Amino acid sequence: MPQKNGNRFILLVTLIAALGGFLFGFDMAVVSGIIEPVKLQYKLSASEEGFFVSSALLGCIIGVAISGYLSDKAGRRKVLFVAAFLFLFSAIGFAFSTGYTALLIFRIMAGMGVGVASNISPLYISEIAPAHKRGRLVTFYQLAITIGILCAYLSNLFLQRQAAGFTGTGEGWFYWLFVDNVWRGMFLIGALPAMLFGLLLLIVPESPRWLVQYGKTDAALSVLKKISDHEQAVTELQAIREATSQRKGNFAGLTRKPVSKLLLMAMVLTALSQFSGINGVIFYGPTIMNSAGIVTDDALVYQVILGIANTLFTCIAILKVDSWGRRPLYLYGAILSAAALALTGVCFWFNITGWPMLASIILFLLFFAFSLGPLKFVIATEIFPTAIRGTALSVCIMTMWVADWLVNLLFPVMRDELGIAVTFFIFSFCCLLSYLYAKARLVETKGKSLEDIEKMLT
Repeated sequence: MPQKNGNRFILLVTLIAALGGFLFGFDMAVVSGIIEPVKLQYKLSASEEGFFVSSALLGCIIGVAISGYLSDKAGRRKVLFVAAFLFLFSAIGFAFSTGYTALLIFRIMAGMGVGVASNISPLYISEIAPAHKRGRLVTFYQLAITIGILCAYLSNLFLQRQAAGFTGTGEGWFYWLFVDNVWRGMFLIGALPAMLFGLLLLIVPESPRWLVQYGKTDAALSVLKKISDHEQAVTELQAIREATSQRKGNFAGLTRKPVSKLLLMAMVLTALSQFSGINGVIFYGPTIMNSAGIVTDDALVYQVILGIANTLFTCIAILKVDSWGRRPLYLYGAILSAAALALTGVCFWFNITGWPMLASIILFLLFFAFSLGPLKFVIATEIFPTAIRGTALSVCIMTMWVADWLVNLLFPVMRDELGIAVTFFIFSFCCLLSYLYAKARLVETKGKSLEDIEKMLT
């Protein structure tokens, strides 16, 4: 019975923390439905449109930059509350703003929420999860991101069609939000999961490893007892105390060996996973399909199809990451992603259009979703010492956002200047590099406690 209760508790806490990933995915994807109406309504120039789209990235960088340090000092749970507030306030503020400048401010605030959630949610799950389930539970965060993306696409599609099908005249704030300015309603919907996230965090405990780091051993033991039986909780508490007593965390600690080598490895794997072109495939999907000869009148329908595929394929990682292990899953996924992207490039090169092209892209999504996508979070949350884990993870997440920015910035240029076939060959080469680097550097950590991993790597 204690074991069953512990399983229920850890699953509940994981799902609540993973809501940060859901909001991350929802917020980043919902913009796909509002860019054109905002551009038309506010008569934005090309530069203004570009700044509007990229302003969320500025917020992400700010959020990541402050969240790691704050979580190491104030606690993981408190910083998750900050993320929930940023998501809630930005959704409401954006929906009711009437000026372009105000839209930018609330879009930056939403980006800050994304930055904080992308850093602290997987970190918290990693620190509270039992060793034999940690990979699977951290992967729930990636699954939540894909579900958030899918829900944003479905919500946008539903609201767009409801507004288009509305007949007659209307008045009042509901008509203004969901018919006359339906793009506002698309963003406002995000306030509901943000509010739920904030309320559910009230029942989430602080990370036991953070509590031990600041001398709150009784509180840490109380949390550990909810996860496992008394004897195992005491044993784990002692291991955590020994690990945290040996090392004090600060920014300088990231530059000392062996932590600096671990940080470099995590940053390289994170960057290469994004250089696979996953965001180019998702955000420029309709353009790619048109190039492939698949005509789609409704880009949102296409995005829903990709969102469903991405969500389903991530479940493979959840099922296999703790049985197969991080290293083999990453290596298989990287080399198969390289093959799928190369196949896509070949299709473009020889003008093989239609469903064979779509199949090769779906194959890439499959391989990415069970390896390069979720495992960068799993690896980065496991390999660093507790005292600097939040700060180190923030550097890795910052690397992810910079790599995303480069892909989004360069994809249209590469497509137009080099050709779309060569662009996919370059993405394939990045996946091959990821395979070779992981084969040389990545060690297996499945089934080990965070303290055992720290001893092994340091």
